[in-house]
Amino acid sequence: MAENFKKSYKFAYLSSLYITILLTLVLSVFFYTQSLFNPFIITGLIIACYLISFFVIQYRVEKFIYRRVRKIYDDIEMLEADAIEDSPVTTDMKTLIKEVEKFAKQRKTEIESLKIKEAYRKEFMGNVSHELKTPLFTVQGYVLTLLDGAMNDPVILDKYLNRANKGVERLIYIVNDLDMITKLEVGDLNLNYSNFDIVELVQSVFDLYEMKASKKNIALTFDMNYEEPILVHADKERIQQVISNLIVNSIKYGKEDGTTEVSIEDLIRNKTIIRITDNGEGIAQAHIPRLFERFYRVDKSGSRKEGGSGLGLAIVKHIIEAHHERIYVESDYRVGSEFSFTLEKVKKFPIVDVGTKTT
Repeated sequence: MAENFKKSYKFAYLSSLYITILLTLVLSVFFYTQSLFNPFIITGLIIACYLISFFVIQYRVEKFIYRRVRKIYDDIEMLEADAIEDSPVTTDMKTLIKEVEKFAKQRKTEIESLKIKEAYRKEFMGNVSHELKTPLFTVQGYVLTLLDGAMNDPVILDKYLNRANKGVERLIYIVNDLDMITKLEVGDLNLNYSNFDIVELVQSVFDLYEMKASKKNIALTFDMNYEEPILVHADKERIQQVISNLIVNSIKYGKEDGTTEVSIEDLIRNKTIIRITDNGEGIAQAHIPRLFERFYRVDKSGSRKEGGSGLGLAIVKHIIEAHHERIYVESDYRVGSEFSFTLEKVKKFPIVDVGTKTT
């Protein structure tokens, strides 16, 4: 902490002035009544009174205030050393009040932010606990049933082992997604950039989930016939994961006999935007700001019945942001949703699928 301080003479100046005026009036009356009135003597007394009062008051007030102000600065310094380290101590009350108010406002903002984060942490821990304990209890239930004697029946043994295996697979799925999103958040996941045809990649995802979509009679389609390849520069495997997660979501929450449509458009500055639109349930506006949070579910009960780790959209967001791109969502409840994200488009003479690792 800097030992110098900003002095304020205003208090001493005014206090000395008041004392001098009062003393001058008293002495003037006294000298006048005693017939000793002399302008030179009065003037000398006024000057002497003012100077003595000024220096005494300034010294005493400065010492008094400085000790207490210094303690305030020391207390603040323990909380925020960087902000106070180079700041001179001030005995000017107006300046001090402003600094304390500024400090209090900053701390209030930080406290509010911490409260929000704490509420989010509690909700996140509750969601993680719920997501993990559901398959764990399922597996435990089947295993305990088998240990209680059901394993002697070959039919029940086979059925329960298969169900327990599905529970374990779900646990592995959740843990793998948690591991991936953690790596994405801390920047430990490398991206293998290459030039590839985004139209071909979307079509491969369509082929992969065609059977899943056919169960609800949902059509997976492009908005038009893309005859020419559209080459983008990104991590092909991660972008496939992004498109897969968005397509699966559109199928999961899509309505019977619905449509999931993908469109690819050029943007300014050599960017391409991929839009995935459905005419499913849609999302209420209140849920959209939290849509990409880990384990956040719009439909707390229905979405769990559909399966999934609850991390799909969070992973999508982190993958897109790892590419230094943007993801958007627009939705009308009971009408449908549109998720879109940008990618860098290859300009000229692309070399397809030549990977270069980068972080």
